[in-house]
Amino acid sequence: MPQPAMADATDTNPVLAEVVRSGFVEGRHRGGLVLLAADGSVELALGDVTSPVFPRSANKPMQAAGMLRAGLDLAGERLAMAAASHSGEAFHRDLVRTMLDEHGLSPDQLQCPPSLPLDQEELESRLAAGQGPDRVTMNCSGKHTAMLATAALRGWPLDSYLDPAHPLQQLIRTVVEEAAGEPVAAVGTDGCGAPLLSLSLTGLARAFRSFVLAAPGTPERRVADAMRAHPEYVAGTRRHDTWLMREIPGVLSKVGAEAVQGLALPDGRALALKIDDGAVRALRPALARALHLAGVTAPVTERVGHVPLLGGGREVGEVRAVF
Repeated sequence: MPQPAMADATDTNPVLAEVVRSGFVEGRHRGGLVLLAADGSVELALGDVTSPVFPRSANKPMQAAGMLRAGLDLAGERLAMAAASHSGEAFHRDLVRTMLDEHGLSPDQLQCPPSLPLDQEELESRLAAGQGPDRVTMNCSGKHTAMLATAALRGWPLDSYLDPAHPLQQLIRTVVEEAAGEPVAAVGTDGCGAPLLSLSLTGLARAFRSFVLAAPGTPERRVADAMRAHPEYVAGTRRHDTWLMREIPGVLSKVGAEAVQGLALPDGRALALKIDDGAVRALRPALARALHLAGVTAPVTERVGHVPLLGGGREVGEVRAVF
């Protein structure tokens, strides 16, 4: 039976960012964005923020909380890694291997596809060393390790841990729906092979808000606290999620593929956005502008929002927010 499609927002969603080269606007990126006030009410909505989208890896905090609810005992860097889209740096790879060993698992049991590092410097170094794609290097390997560990702990099947009907995936779906305050409208397959659960942008923002406001010691708050305490494991040393969680006290931030972002501030303000065409280059300027509208004035937002265009090896323009 056909699943509901994301609303066709090509003509209805506003332009959130434009590409300016040598003073000339050569491109535009449309998208949707929602900003929630501290009390959870919608403070700003641009475009369609109620139709389902695939949040991609922005769902990872909820997936990690589902594993904790199932009884997996992770904390610190290990729990941050369970919610990570890591860059494939050496400390990421080392921790994934350590976690596999700790739970009596092997890299061969991971069902995420072999991949090169997300980080460009790590990718170039790996290729220069004659090394190719690897499952441990894949950015979702921490999540897959934690999923396998959860299944092993509960005596659930290991070979089908990615099946949407698997007990772990059913529990994760419950966590996602509770956090977002809405039902999952569509189920797909993420780039790593795991089930992908759709939410509206408003639901995604509510989910992030619920994690930062959750009571201490709950699975949701444990995930949020681990991610905020160890942001370099959630992303990497050269990634904007790391910069934001390191430099803005209490912020919870997680990007997803196809230019999706979820973020919450410790007082309950939250936002979610998606660039329609999936252009990551438009995400950071839009995110920085949204943080400004939310009253965040930390210097790191300028770093996040600065996406230069080069010509002849020098900066000749930028991708900038226009809302």
